[in-house]
Amino acid sequence: MKIDGGTTAWMLTATALVLLMTPGLAFFYGGMTRAKSVLNMMMMSWVSIIVVTITWVLYGHSLAFDAVGDGTGIVNKFIGGLDNIGLAGMVETATKDDGTGMPSLVFSMFQMTFAIITVALISGALADRVKFGAWVVFGIVWVSLVYFPVAHWVWGGGWLSSLGIEDFAGGTVVHINAGAAALAVALVIGKRVGWGKDPMRPHNLTLVLLGAGLLWFGWFGFNAGSELAVDGTTGLAFINTQIATAVAAGAWLLVEKLRDGHSTSLGVASGAVAGLVAITPACGFVDPWAAFVIGAIAGVACAYAVGLKYRLGYDDSLDVVGVHLVGGVVGAVALGFVAAYPFADGQEKGILLGGPLSQLGVQVLGPVAVGLYSFVVSWVIAKVIDKTMGFRIGTEEEIAGIDITSHAETGYDLGTIHSSGVAAVNGTAAVPASKKVGA
Repeated sequence: MKIDGGTTAWMLTATALVLLMTPGLAFFYGGMTRAKSVLNMMMMSWVSIIVVTITWVLYGHSLAFDAVGDGTGIVNKFIGGLDNIGLAGMVETATKDDGTGMPSLVFSMFQMTFAIITVALISGALADRVKFGAWVVFGIVWVSLVYFPVAHWVWGGGWLSSLGIEDFAGGTVVHINAGAAALAVALVIGKRVGWGKDPMRPHNLTLVLLGAGLLWFGWFGFNAGSELAVDGTTGLAFINTQIATAVAAGAWLLVEKLRDGHSTSLGVASGAVAGLVAITPACGFVDPWAAFVIGAIAGVACAYAVGLKYRLGYDDSLDVVGVHLVGGVVGAVALGFVAAYPFADGQEKGILLGGPLSQLGVQVLGPVAVGLYSFVVSWVIAKVIDKTMGFRIGTEEEIAGIDITSHAETGYDLGTIHSSGVAAVNGTAAVPASKKVGA
């Protein structure tokens, strides 16, 4: 097996960065929930790592990336083969025979981390109210019936790939896919108790900012790593990620200031994530000025989109639809206008740079097709789970708090505090009995 040491070292690093994004998402989502739900919210991200790792090894990689035959058959355009079940035959292979690749297992691990965070993203729409066991079942079925086929369509030589769709790092495969699924499941399980009436503010904005920072950090591996090499496109994706994220965060803050009279920490975190989402499909294909424009559009569009749930009446708890679905569409469609491919010859540029209208058509078709497929299949999966094992916890359990009722834990112990044997009584440190005179 011949491998390139530099490429492999970078891809090992990028893979670790992307995996870090899921615990980062747990902090981000956990801080946005109420205190009584923080552990459950974070557990939904953590268990996604377990669920997807198992399914990926057993059959996920094969269904997504095993291109059977010449790819002309109908089945092969929609789903991969079974040659790599259990990652069979991949231990001693490289991604390219010319010695410029990496071990195939490194590529598989990199792609596995994308599947992991896609499942975890959906959970943000379901805060406070779903059974943990039902979420685990949903994750297994959803990644098998939705994520693996969609990854094959776009990245594994499937039908969208054959049409020429561009999705550098997952705007369509990850974010539009997850956003559409989140909307479907939120509609099936319904609104939280008291939604629209009771305050449901984030309980810990410091956790939100920590999570957003980890997401931003890990996203450099997410985007730049998707070149699967170390070259000019890698550097382009890296800096475009930074540009779009910063601009989107600033644009969101500006919207808040003009609309509400103040800029918030939740806004800067949400704006940064919106920029990360929007630049994901385009980061390796556009010039830096275009990354600036994409970030600005995403920051404004997503800032307004998160409010649609109140007008349309669906309870997307942590704005998965407004940020990931809308942001993913912004980035994917933008490619049809501003794609430049500075390091790739022969690619169809965006229409603003003299490219054909057909490429814009493909960039619209992809999000529509993936969004509709994900929404419909996710709705069916959620409905079946709800009718069989029940997807939602009881009203009394929800009011009491899902952390204590589902996990027998709480995120914070706010009762009597003991330190070095000194108990706090009525806010005053009490003297331990052993230290009292005559004791």
